[in-house]
Amino acid sequence: MLDLNALYNMDCMDGMKQFPDKFFDLAIVDPPYFSGPEKRLYYGKRISTTNIKRREYHVSESWKVPSEAYFCELFRVSKNQIIWGCNYYDYTFPSSGRIVWDKCNGASTFSDCEIAYCSIHESVRLFRYMWNGMMQGKSISEGHIMQRNKSLNEIRIHPTQKPVALYEWLLSRYAKEGDIIIDTHVGSASSLIACHNLDHRYIGFEIDKHYYELATKRMEEHFAQLRLI
Repeated sequence: MLDLNALYNMDCMDGMKQFPDKFFDLAIVDPPYFSGPEKRLYYGKRISTTNIKRREYHVSESWKVPSEAYFCELFRVSKNQIIWGCNYYDYTFPSSGRIVWDKCNGASTFSDCEIAYCSIHESVRLFRYMWNGMMQGKSISEGHIMQRNKSLNEIRIHPTQKPVALYEWLLSRYAKEGDIIIDTHVGSASSLIACHNLDHRYIGFEIDKHYYELATKRMEEHFAQLRLI
C-alpha cells in the first residue's frame, strides 16, 4: 500500500488498486470532463474572439475523460465522494446531492458556476467565491468580495485550477477530524494544500509529469512558507 501524505506521478487507476474497500473517508476529485485538449496538446484558444489574451496550458495525451470503470473504482475505495463536473458525465450518480460553486465572475465568458456531485446529502449547497483571472475572492466568508491585494492571489499553474479556499470550505464542511482524503486528479495541488492546512491525511495522483512537477513545487513552497511563519 502506498504511503499517505504524498503526491504520486502515476495513473490513479493503478494507485487505487493498492487500497482496500472504503479505505478513504472522502474523495474530492476533479477529473477531465471533455475531450479535445489531449488531441491538440494545449488548453484554450489560439485566437481570442474577445481581443483578450488567453493563457495556453500544456495538456498531455494522458488527459482522459473518466470511464465507468473509474467511477466504480472510486466508489469502491471511498466512503463518500465529491465529484466536480458531474453534470458533464454520462454516468448515473447514486444520489441527488449537489454542490454549486458560484465563481462570481461577472461578465466573464467562462461558466458562472461549477457543479459537483456530493454523496453526503440529498440537497443542493452553494459556495460563493470569486475566481476569474486576477479577480479572486477575499476569504471563505467574503468570497464574493475581490481580494484587492493581488500579491496575495494564488498563482495559476493549471487550466482547471480551483482555489485552495474552495477545498478548505469543502473539508471544513464535509470532513471530520482524522478523515483520510483522496484526490485522483491533483492538477495544481490546491486540494492537497487544503488538506495539509487543515491537518487531514491525504493521497494524490497526477498522471502528467509536467503538472506533477509544478504541483510538487507549489506544495514544497507552501509548506516551507508555513514553517517560516
